[in-house]
Amino acid sequence: MSDPLPPGERRVRAVALSYTESDGARGLAPRIVATGQAAIAEAIIARAREFGVPVHESRELVAALMQFELDERIPPALYVAVAEVLTWAHRLEHGLARDAIGGTGRTNHGAAARTATVQRKP
Repeated sequence: MSDPLPPGERRVRAVALSYTESDGARGLAPRIVATGQAAIAEAIIARAREFGVPVHESRELVAALMQFELDERIPPALYVAVAEVLTWAHRLEHGLARDAIGGTGRTNHGAAARTATVQRKP
C-alpha cells in the first residue's frame, strides 16, 4: 500500500534515458541515465527542460524503468515501449510532431535520442 500524500501534494517520479547513434550502430539498447522521486525527480525534469530534452509522461513506463540501476541498459521486454517514446522525442525535436502537439518547433538536434519520462500522481 502506498503512503498517503498530504492534501495538494503529488508524488513525482522521473527516469531519464539516453540512446545515441553509437549505441544503435553497436546494437546496444537505451540506457538509464537518471532516476529519482520527489525533489530529485523535479530536478531531473527541470534539467531536461533547461536543455531542451523532451519530457514524456507515462506512469506505467516509469514504474517499469524504476526497477533498474543507473547506467543499466533497458531489457528487451521494454524495447517497444521505449522505442515509442524515443520516436516521439525524435519527431518532436525535428518539428515533425509540432502541429499535432502544439509545440513551438524549437529543436535540440544534439539530444535527439534523450528523453525524460515522468510519472505524476495526483
